[in-house]
Amino acid sequence: MEKNRVRERVLAGEQVLGAMLGLGSPTAAELMGHAGYDFLVIEAEHSPLDLAQIQEMLMAVGNTPATPIVRVPSSEPLFIQRALDAGGEGLLVPMVKSAEEAAAVVSATRYPPVGTRGFGPLRASKYTFDYPGYFADANDNILISLILETREMLDNLEAIASIDGIDAIFCGLFDLCISLGLDPMAQPLQEIEDAMERAREICRRCGTAIGVGCSAEELRQRQDQGFRFHICGTDYSLLGNAARAGVEAFRSL
Repeated sequence: MEKNRVRERVLAGEQVLGAMLGLGSPTAAELMGHAGYDFLVIEAEHSPLDLAQIQEMLMAVGNTPATPIVRVPSSEPLFIQRALDAGGEGLLVPMVKSAEEAAAVVSATRYPPVGTRGFGPLRASKYTFDYPGYFADANDNILISLILETREMLDNLEAIASIDGIDAIFCGLFDLCISLGLDPMAQPLQEIEDAMERAREICRRCGTAIGVGCSAEELRQRQDQGFRFHICGTDYSLLGNAARAGVEAFRSL
């Protein structure tokens, strides 16, 4: 099993840059992978993708230098196991609210005796050609990032971020707004900035990376604030923005 370069860099305190893949297109995924991102996140929570389509996306990203991560539908162990067996090298896990749930996510990614993951990594082990190598290396090679998107997780963040195996916390600002009773369409909001400042300080103390979605113009600000697990853009927004720019240029003639 090849070393997970993004996890190594995150654990070393380095900055990494990724993007979200929501179109379900392996071709777009491969294009994005060749664009220079460190990692790409396949959106399987808010998309209709089934596992066969996720595997096609993983194949496409795997043909590029980018590290493939899957945003699973939930922390259910079966979703985690299937995403990893299909070749995912990392997870973005939604709606984890407690330290117990976070520990269960870590356990679901680790083979016994340290975890509960069942063995059967068909594509991940190169169709069994790398069975021994995958079994030996997988426990130390899967990047785990959790989405901070509820009041409960914010309240329990220190206990969650302290768990061995939780590599990054990603701030999901829309759902966090909703959980805190705020209008996500009214952002930026001081309450959210305050919550992120608290989360950054907790993650700094725990040695856990913290990330957030941002525009290219916001990257410097977020870096200076201490964020280092960046998601900048989605395949659909990048395509949409380029399309709108072309249309607007034509209409203005």
